Amino acid sequence: MSPEALQHLLDRQRRAFRASTTTYKQRMQALADLRDALHRHEASLIQAMHDDFGNRSSEETRLLELFPTYAAIRHTRRHLRWWMRKRRVLGSWFLQPASAWYQYQALGVVGIMGAWNYPIQLCLGPLIDAIAAGNHVMLKPSEMAPRTAEVIEKLISEVFVPEYITVVNGDVDTARAFSALPFDHLLFTGSTHVGRQVMKAAAENLTPVTLELGGKSPAIIHPSFSTTLAASRIMTDKLYNAGQTCIAPDYVLLHESQVQAFSDAAEAAVRARYPDGFGSIDYTHIISDAHFKRLFRLVEEAQESGARVRRLGTTLGSTESELKIFPPVLVFDAKSSLSLMQEEIFGPILPVITYKELDEAIEVVNRGERPLALYYFDTNRRRIASVLEKTIAGGVTINDCIYHIGQHRLPFGGVGQSGIGHYHGFDGFVTFSKKKPVMHQSRFAATAVLAAPFTGAKKKLIDVLLQLVRR
Repeated sequence: MSPEALQHLLDRQRRAFRASTTTYKQRMQALADLRDALHRHEASLIQAMHDDFGNRSSEETRLLELFPTYAAIRHTRRHLRWWMRKRRVLGSWFLQPASAWYQYQALGVVGIMGAWNYPIQLCLGPLIDAIAAGNHVMLKPSEMAPRTAEVIEKLISEVFVPEYITVVNGDVDTARAFSALPFDHLLFTGSTHVGRQVMKAAAENLTPVTLELGGKSPAIIHPSFSTTLAASRIMTDKLYNAGQTCIAPDYVLLHESQVQAFSDAAEAAVRARYPDGFGSIDYTHIISDAHFKRLFRLVEEAQESGARVRRLGTTLGSTESELKIFPPVLVFDAKSSLSLMQEEIFGPILPVITYKELDEAIEVVNRGERPLALYYFDTNRRRIASVLEKTIAGGVTINDCIYHIGQHRLPFGGVGQSGIGHYHGFDGFVTFSKKKPVMHQSRFAATAVLAAPFTGAKKKLIDVLLQLVRR
């Protein structure tokens, strides 16, 4: 679409939004319609994602995309009435007998820019929150997963009129023009690099943004925790979607005494998860040749610098490059200056860094940009509390990885370079709403006494008020 066509579509949605307010009943129906349309198109979405990746594990799509999306709709429908209710607050004593409350109001027309790695969840998840808040929505799926984007467009167009919810598909130029539209709110999921461009474009219109980015999410293992269990959980979660997950563990911080134990446990975990090798339909391929080559260069650069590389499982030889299959790799003794340690990996490569004392591991985390997620493996509550207090991250899972994203009553979002703002559940409803404060003044109000002219009696009353609030 041209910028002019996009603006025309936005104007149509804005006129439709101004013409009527979406009621609780209409929002509930829209969420039900989205759920039912998703159900009808399940098979098409699974096939489209397989085509976009070359091989995308259908069970991963069902487990990590469809299930969370259905669960989010179910949670939202169960709680929407409570979220929408007016909430009274205790009025300030000096404004008595005035009453006060706040209520949530839809912002208007919001834009959602999804990502290619989980195109169903990262498009429809924010859409659920925006619908719940009563907005009209323009949705831009990633051009990196074009077949999935086409199915999403078909799914949406079957149940919603374009003046309410519509999908905009197109290339990078379309995405740039989309981010420059004067939305009432814009949510973007993607890389930090592109996130900066999106925020810059939105700033021209003072469009508020929610940025869900990435970064280097660490996994810290305390030496008292089972190395076998930690390695099993880390490798399982790292290899979902072949590591192409924004909250996948990006590197491991491990006590120096446990290197060999972790390496062997990781090997065992990988062989247990993929007994038929990486040609299995359960092992997802890399999204593109460019991404595959980048991952290859990261490992090659590490080896050339003297890092020790352990390839896990059985390699496939020349067919790996042809099919974009990247088997998992552990990298030991990687220098901090390497691209591997500076960039988000976004693939099945896992650097392992050693420490002597836990505070060293915490210092490594704190020297870098604040991560989207942090994972800590320990059973000691005092140490867990200390790690939580000393580190800052978008979200945390203790003794596992990634699953905090599935908690509907917890917000999801980054901090600093890993993102701005939150969504999911009630927090998503709030993100796409205006929390409107209201004060209702009484017919007889004490504030009339404090108007000019300020006579001696009024001055004394002001003195009394100041004395009261200074205490």
